[in-house]
Amino acid sequence: MEHFVVSARKYRPQTFKDVVGQSAITNTLLNAIENNHLAQALLFTGPRGVGKTSCARILAKMINSDGTETGDEDYAFNIFELDAASNNSVDDIRSLTDQVRIPPQVGKYKVYIIDEVHMLSQAAFNAFLKTLEEPPKHCIFILATTEKHKIIPTILSRCQIFDFKRITVKDAKEYLKYIAKEQGINAEDDALHIIAQKADGAMRDALSIFDRVVSFSGKDLTRQAVTENLNVLDYETYFTSTDFILDNKIPELLLQFNDTLSKGFDGHHYIAGLASHFRDLLVCQNPATIELLEVGDQTKEKYIEQAKKAPQSFLLKGIELANETDLKYKSSKNQRLLVELCLMQLASITFDGEKKNSSRFIIPPSYFKRLGIKPIPVNKPIPKTTDSKEVIENKQQSIAKPTPKVEVAAENVKPKIVLNRETKRTSGLSLKSIRAKKEHEIKQMEVVVDEENLPREAFSQDELTKVWNTFVTKIEAEGKMNLAAILSIDKPTLKGTTIHLTFPNATNKVEVERQSFDLLQFLRKTLKNYDISLDIDVNEEMQKKFAYTPDEKYEKLKEKNPNIELLRKTFDLDL
Repeated sequence: MEHFVVSARKYRPQTFKDVVGQSAITNTLLNAIENNHLAQALLFTGPRGVGKTSCARILAKMINSDGTETGDEDYAFNIFELDAASNNSVDDIRSLTDQVRIPPQVGKYKVYIIDEVHMLSQAAFNAFLKTLEEPPKHCIFILATTEKHKIIPTILSRCQIFDFKRITVKDAKEYLKYIAKEQGINAEDDALHIIAQKADGAMRDALSIFDRVVSFSGKDLTRQAVTENLNVLDYETYFTSTDFILDNKIPELLLQFNDTLSKGFDGHHYIAGLASHFRDLLVCQNPATIELLEVGDQTKEKYIEQAKKAPQSFLLKGIELANETDLKYKSSKNQRLLVELCLMQLASITFDGEKKNSSRFIIPPSYFKRLGIKPIPVNKPIPKTTDSKEVIENKQQSIAKPTPKVEVAAENVKPKIVLNRETKRTSGLSLKSIRAKKEHEIKQMEVVVDEENLPREAFSQDELTKVWNTFVTKIEAEGKMNLAAILSIDKPTLKGTTIHLTFPNATNKVEVERQSFDLLQFLRKTLKNYDISLDIDVNEEMQKKFAYTPDEKYEKLKEKNPNIELLRKTFDLDL
């Protein structure tokens, strides 16, 4: 079995031209060597896997070459690599300073590469200061670290610092494409793009992921194989989710989220990815920002197509909701419900409830059915009239009046509702605006009823009491217990066609007046007298009739049965 060399080692850069994404640093080092302007202490700092150690080795090899050596000569005797993570004591640094005094046997310079230099102890740093500040002319130090902030300022001030940057997704993808071609692998552009994104700016991580995926899929590297092997959510998941959200398909959206969780993905990862997807759609809507979209060419077309269907206001609100859920996720007790609630809110952003549930009537038909009224549809055409100018002016004046005009008809004649079509409509996007809209439309109604032919049959006090109790029983069955209790406080007294009621406080009066429409309608229809009206008074002295404290209750019971006092004394009972 042939020994396998991982791509990170096999394709390690041998010259500065092979270094990916660090052209500014490599050009600086090349010019410094050519112009003999190279510092004796260099500090390479930056994220992992971006080429710090590789550049240090290339630099160490170049400064000792004079053009006469062979291509595979490596000057191993002149290059010393020290791992500061395991050699971080004062004794290790003293041993290093002792070696520095000896000049090189071959070549011009001794190069000391100290990797992970931030791991040196405080005493080791202090022991290294003098040597680093005034090294022998044949010695060059190259320090490498991923955490520059942990190095003491006195070391930093003695070094020429080179900050390595993260490798862009584009550069990493191009280098992966070159390696795939070298190995004879047929790789999709989107597949390499996902690997480059997953590497997060580290070329070494990108090559490690590339080896793993190639072992899984063989010579054909597809996007599906990459997403399956790396356990990342595919772009298609978010495209489908966004389509469901824009179409207000909440059940399908929740089922898709459940399917995503069943595949082992985390809800936090899903909602964060959805926020990023909305961001990508947003940048696609402007040609000036489309270059900020870091995806493959095929996927970019899909983003541009979906961005045309998503309004900018929706995307901004969607990013806000998804970001809030992302922040609350870790502290939530029910994380799944939190994400599902966010998805339902997202799917409701573009949902126009008033438009989708609109009917032919401004006021629901059930309202008129309960009152025994047949409404005229709003969209029914109004017949043209040949009224005179004077009649038209009178009608306009009657429309402007807030008080409706009533004309009496026969008993079974149902009132006609004529709505003023010229009134200004309010927005239906909130409960407040819907309520204001209904109140405004009701005030503009003209109720036309034949007043003279409405029934006015006589009825007695007993009949009133019986109908009154029937109404109380009816509203109790409907769950209106508070109103039923208030109507049971006082017995209604009939004087002509006026019903008199007295309550102990103004709160009871206000509650009955609010519900007086249904009460009067019931009484008038049942007793067949449309002259019935209510007269409500407040008598605070009535409160004294009700027992609230234990003593008052006891006195009330004693009035009904004096033997209770004898019982209490006999058994020496306390209240």
